[in-house]
Amino acid sequence: MEKLLMQVALIDQVTKPLRGISQTMQRTADAGRQGMQNMASGGAGLIATGFAIQSALMPAIEMDRKLGEVKSLGVIDEDLKTLSSSALMFSAQYGKSATEVVGAAYDIKSAFGDIDGNALADITTSSAVLAAATKADTATITDYMGTMYGIFKNSANEMGTGIWSQQIAGMTAQSVEMFKTTGAGMSSAFTSVGANATAAGIAMEEQMAILGSLQSTMSGSEAGTKYRAFLGGVAKAQDDLNVSFTDSQGEMLPMLDILDKLKGKYGDTLDVAESAELDKAFGTKEATAMIKLLMADTDGLASSIETLGNVQGMGKAEEMAAAMTDQWQRLQSVWFAVRASVFGAILPAINAVVGTMADGMMVITAWVDEFPILGEILGWVAIAGLSLGGVVAGLSLAMGVGQMMSAGWAVTMTALNGVFKLLRISTIVMTASAWLFNAALWASPITWVIGGIMLLIGAFAAAIYWWDDLKASFGDMAIFKMLGDVIEWIVDKLNMIPGIDIDFNAGDMPAAPEMDIAKQAEQSAPLDMSVAGISNDSITPSADDFPSVTAYKQPQNSPKMPQGMIQNLTSTHKTQTGSVKSYGDVYITAPNGITPDQLSEWDELNAG
Repeated sequence: MEKLLMQVALIDQVTKPLRGISQTMQRTADAGRQGMQNMASGGAGLIATGFAIQSALMPAIEMDRKLGEVKSLGVIDEDLKTLSSSALMFSAQYGKSATEVVGAAYDIKSAFGDIDGNALADITTSSAVLAAATKADTATITDYMGTMYGIFKNSANEMGTGIWSQQIAGMTAQSVEMFKTTGAGMSSAFTSVGANATAAGIAMEEQMAILGSLQSTMSGSEAGTKYRAFLGGVAKAQDDLNVSFTDSQGEMLPMLDILDKLKGKYGDTLDVAESAELDKAFGTKEATAMIKLLMADTDGLASSIETLGNVQGMGKAEEMAAAMTDQWQRLQSVWFAVRASVFGAILPAINAVVGTMADGMMVITAWVDEFPILGEILGWVAIAGLSLGGVVAGLSLAMGVGQMMSAGWAVTMTALNGVFKLLRISTIVMTASAWLFNAALWASPITWVIGGIMLLIGAFAAAIYWWDDLKASFGDMAIFKMLGDVIEWIVDKLNMIPGIDIDFNAGDMPAAPEMDIAKQAEQSAPLDMSVAGISNDSITPSADDFPSVTAYKQPQNSPKMPQGMIQNLTSTHKTQTGSVKSYGDVYITAPNGITPDQLSEWDELNAG
């Protein structure tokens, strides 16, 4: 008892501290895990909140960025508000980006110079509508507007830049509809021709009609290059051709008048010699190519000039832009406009808070630069905190690995158990299938027929192989002679098959050899019959006493015993009888039953 108590005490002294250590480690791991979860959830929540706020404010932030770029050119806040409102309305109406419109205002302000906020908003909106109508990007059309303002600056200032921009947008959209061109193509054409046509006094609708017609067979830049070559060679050509291409004030005649004068000199078409003369007169082949193309359809050119001259405002551009508006893009743009408007009102206050936070961080940066030891302390504190978190995380990782291994071992053993069960079931199924196959095989009549045939073949082969022994054993019986004849007939038929040669000859049963009884009697020892009272001389046979085998078979020659021997045997032989006792039936009872071994032993005793 004392020994048992001592063992229990020892176990308690060992296991109790270990249990305490294990519980402490478990609590530490749980606390670390809970702390990490709290940190992760808190950090994730904080980050998610920040992203949510940023996502809500992003439209207003993007608009504020673009407006800041325009503001850098000296645009006042009131004009910026007008520009922002115009951009958001356009975006909501046509499903385009409002930030792109505000960004285009930067280039427009740079190109048009000193314009007020209303003009800036009008030109920007006109450019955006034209871009949507002609499938061009806003930047390309903005550049086009700046180029057109440089070419037609005087008329734009006389008309008003805002109204003029709408007129340009409408005429350009009409040109895109009539000719094989785009907004980008028209921009390239006017960029190439520059202000040469305007300087010659040619109206904007005529220039646009000529450049649009040329773009039916060439690019915009090539059309502008040919038109510029023509304008540069007009003065020289009229002197060489002795044809006046200017009016009384020295201004160049409209293109239709020049073409009519050329038709009066050369006809409706130009041959090779006439083309060469024009090349020499204008000094370039580009001008001749333009003349040939326009001479082929002067009526169409006149109609195009008239149509473009009748355009008022940008109604055509708005019609084309509305026809290509995607309503889903429009819905997205409206949602952007709503967020930009709503959060744009509070964005200045939020920007002030964010600016204050940035200023505070700049102060910390300045302190660290002024006091390097402060940065070192803060760095070590941060590293220490992260290190402690790493230790707890490592402990949790180790315990998690152990739990995972334990769970994996349990899963593995369960899987193996399942596999073994499946193998056992498969074995049982295979065994049952084999028994069913055997039962079906033996139940089939075909199996018995085949078995009978194989048994007959085996018996036939055995009869052939052991025929000599059978014939010697059973002699000349009725059934073996017939069997021999059948086998011999079958063997003869088989030997008729090429390649088969069975040596079999049943033949006749051997006859029994004739016995020379007299000779055997002489050779045998004499029978001593003196015991029975008969002299040996009286029973000694001679050769004459034994007839031949044939005579022996006769009934009258059957052997007979001597009379004296018969009497002697009758008088001296006495029947001996034994003592037999009968007890009736004998029954053996086994109280505990008879085992198979006892039953076998009983059978052996009965067999003697």
